[in-house]
Amino acid sequence: MSGSPRSVIERTVAGARLSDDEAHRLLACDDILSLGQGAQAVRMKKHPDPTVTYIIDRNINYTNICTSGCTFCAFWRPEGDPEGYVICDDDLDAKIVETQALGGNQILLQGGLHPGLPLSWYEDLLRRIKERHGVHIHAFSGPEIVHFAQLAGLTVEEVLARLKDAGLDSIPGGGAEILSDRVRAEVSPHKCSADQWIDVMRAAHRQGLRTTATMMFGHKETLGERVESMRRIRDLQDETGGFTAFIPWPFQPDHTVMAGLERSGAFDYLRTLAVARLYLDNIDNLQASWVTQGAKIAQLSLFFGANDMGSTMIEENVVAAAGVSFRLSEKDIRQIVTDAGFVPRRRTMAYELLPE
Repeated sequence: MSGSPRSVIERTVAGARLSDDEAHRLLACDDILSLGQGAQAVRMKKHPDPTVTYIIDRNINYTNICTSGCTFCAFWRPEGDPEGYVICDDDLDAKIVETQALGGNQILLQGGLHPGLPLSWYEDLLRRIKERHGVHIHAFSGPEIVHFAQLAGLTVEEVLARLKDAGLDSIPGGGAEILSDRVRAEVSPHKCSADQWIDVMRAAHRQGLRTTATMMFGHKETLGERVESMRRIRDLQDETGGFTAFIPWPFQPDHTVMAGLERSGAFDYLRTLAVARLYLDNIDNLQASWVTQGAKIAQLSLFFGANDMGSTMIEENVVAAAGVSFRLSEKDIRQIVTDAGFVPRRRTMAYELLPE
């Protein structure tokens, strides 16, 4: 890469596409001020108005029973464990009713890779939710879809078509972690490969299902592998245009197999967020991760390229299982945004603004 990091940032702000080598160098750069200024300039080009969006929803984990055994997860339990569960209808209904009473227009539905639930169980779940509540269902990450297909002996395309017919509206970007098979073999060897995750997203986009994309960083990956993960997402977005947002967040090690690993701090988070905004020129929206960083760093994120505060997360269990328990109400989120000089607006999964 020729030129100083600052000159690279300036070229990117002017419209040049950031190369992998340049992104790698910026991830190692300590000039956090220039990174933030550049990322914010790109953000304001994409969203010239002062709006910062958010959504009211709930992350409902329908089961914690999982065969994956990821070393970064403190939430999962093996089949037969006394702490394992599968959600019952009454509990699910109560959670959705409460979400709607708080103004929620969506539920995020994710769970472990349960070895004993057939595809029909998920179809019935979706139909029941639609019939009883009519809420937008943002559900089943890439690894879950691959797991369903393997158990049912069907293709990913067939599974997605059946789930969509049953009421699935969109798909969360979880399970991407780092889209490098070297990393995945170390931290989640029983989960889908990087290619399989991309294939799920491609198939979903082709069937009209919008999705998000995530990156959990700060564990076993190199900086180059962070770039590789973002490149695969950028390449697919060039092909399909189906991603609505990118959500990078740092690994939380407490209570996991990797508990001794040094936690990625706010500096690395803000730097990675800024580079993501500079690199992912074809993804419109970048979410701040207040769930892992707390209110103050999330507010700073709004000056490092983020234009969205994500969800109010009425319920969140996976990150909480790792000992991180930040909580923000809708009032808190609106205050954080307002205090930063922006205008808070509620949105849908597709980033359509809702009436105030």
